Amino acid sequence: MTNLFKIAIAVVAFNFIGCDDENPNPETPINTNINFKYSNTIKVGGEGAAEISTFDSKTKNLFIVNSDTREISVYNLENVDAPKKLNPIPIMNGAPNSITAYNGKIAIALEDNIKQNNGTVALYNAENNSLINTFTVGALPDMVTFSKDGQLILCANEGEPNNLYTNDPEGSVSIIDINSKTITTLNFTAFNGQTASLKNKGFRVFGPNADLSKDVEPEYIAISDDSKTAWVSLQENNGIAKINLVSKSIEAIYPLGFKDYNAVGNEIDPSNKDDKNELRNVPVYGMYQPDAITYVNINGIGYIISANEGDSREYINDKGTDDENDDEDIFVNEKRIKKIDLDPTAFPNADQLQKEENLGRLKIALDLGDVDNDGDYDKLYSYGARSFSIWSENGNLVYDSGNSISQKTLELTPKSFNDEDSRSDDKGAEPESVEVLNLNNERYILFVGLERTDQIMVYDITNPTAPTFLNILSHDGDEAPEGLLVIPAKESPNGKDLLIVSNEDSGTVSIYQNMN
Repeated sequence: MTNLFKIAIAVVAFNFIGCDDENPNPETPINTNINFKYSNTIKVGGEGAAEISTFDSKTKNLFIVNSDTREISVYNLENVDAPKKLNPIPIMNGAPNSITAYNGKIAIALEDNIKQNNGTVALYNAENNSLINTFTVGALPDMVTFSKDGQLILCANEGEPNNLYTNDPEGSVSIIDINSKTITTLNFTAFNGQTASLKNKGFRVFGPNADLSKDVEPEYIAISDDSKTAWVSLQENNGIAKINLVSKSIEAIYPLGFKDYNAVGNEIDPSNKDDKNELRNVPVYGMYQPDAITYVNINGIGYIISANEGDSREYINDKGTDDENDDEDIFVNEKRIKKIDLDPTAFPNADQLQKEENLGRLKIALDLGDVDNDGDYDKLYSYGARSFSIWSENGNLVYDSGNSISQKTLELTPKSFNDEDSRSDDKGAEPESVEVLNLNNERYILFVGLERTDQIMVYDITNPTAPTFLNILSHDGDEAPEGLLVIPAKESPNGKDLLIVSNEDSGTVSIYQNMN
């Protein structure tokens, strides 16, 4: 039986929600089937107690960033069904944002008490929680990860401005060589002269008085299997940068362009005031603006997968919001369509479009769309793409999930389609995180965390140009999945593939097991 035929059978077997059946085809290798089931939940603490998790296969310990108590909470997973709480790692200086593990070591990204100052990466021994070394990195280290060979630690430093937007540090990426203890922090100043050409392709540089190097805010890092290349998402700027880890240099910035919500298959629900849960085409473009990204190699070809969450910039005084007291705003780059001027030629039906039940509630970016600079908007650009995307290593779009996330949640879990905050007018379900499970180099399973609907979408991406929806995972009580972690069977304490979901708002970490 060919692998292609095996995959086809597996897709048929699992292409619906809540699949509980055992594998109907005994000829298919058991380790290439999936049937993820909820196992248990660790209640770490309150809101902010479970942002990001990492697993050390050497100690079988799970380390959880706990911003609620400014510590790293630690649980032993030797018995997956009954995790054992161990002594935490207290954080005495700074605030933890991210954590990563590799063969008995863990690295923690710590922002300074003043966010615009340089931050720190602290390296610990995972067996006894003792500090090995600290490394100074750029401002506001937000995501940290080991290279696949464990020789390097990479850190995405956002460099966010202060509340008054008077101090805007450069965004950067730090590369730490563990053996030599050398630190290389890369900035984006070499691309300042390319600003105009990059913006013409869909990249954004829009902060007040900022050049490109200050405006970029590196968010998340993905690394190739050979540890020679890395990619970093530049979320607010709508781009991805490629880094050569051998020469320790930034090779390129790839603008991601825009998604047409008027195209068939890209329908959205743009209003939370229409008393309807339905998807429709609208004359709006979405910026991809990925948060988490991950790398996967399928049949010798590398791909970058992005969770297209979207993000705006909002710096306001305590009394100001984007809907009132606008004169007190320091810098707000979004506004509802009902509050802007639409070009009468581009939008002859502007009065209808600006009603709240149509597009009036949808928030758009103010730096884009006034094509002729006459003060009104000829095009409309909203935040995020409400999807996941698969890109080539050089930033070319291979696949976008279109409206699959919205369509499947509406079809299968209509009560979760919009959460209690009714997010249709913002960024929908907000795809936040992505992780891939490689099943014996035969099947590749993608997990997509949805921050607003508290769900995990499951897709088969074995054919990267035509992924197949498989399932929706969720557990009552879990709110806002911030981090996903896949533990393959060969590294798992119980020999089963595990999915670890860290939920920021509920302070919980839930464990799912592949029962096949």
